[in-house]
Amino acid sequence: MANKALATRQKMRLRVEPAPPLKPRNPFAGFAKQRVAGAHAKPEASERLAAKRALKKAGLAPEDD
Repeated sequence: MANKALATRQKMRLRVEPAPPLKPRNPFAGFAKQRVAGAHAKPEASERLAAKRALKKAGLAPEDD
């Protein structure tokens, strides 16, 4: 008797509707990708640090300016 109500129910049907066209998250990202920006030049401070490290590695003392 418990299943009597289930026998008369309609089957569940999933309706598939056409999806709207997808909108990009960031419309300007495509333009930036097309430009393909290159790497920037290293800052002078990092070049100075690299030079100091090279001097220390060679066992020399850096000159004070």
